Amino acid sequence: MELALNLDQMTVADKLVAMERLWEDLGRTPEAVPSPSWHGEVLSAREKRVSEDKAAFAPLDEVKERIRKAIP
Repeated sequence: MELALNLDQMTVADKLVAMERLWEDLGRTPEAVPSPSWHGEVLSAREKRVSEDKAAFAPLDEVKERIRKAIP
């Protein structure tokens, strides 16, 4: 199946809505979505940093605000 989207004619908001709908649909069957091997490596490294008390965390509200400011 070929899907054609006029990305150059879509607004950023339209593109974000499309991505959200795709992720929502993919999330219904996560077992069907392959995870690359490097994901496991990244998760292991992050878990190690947490266990060694070397991880830094930010409150969700702060992270959301940083994202909002980064989006034009």
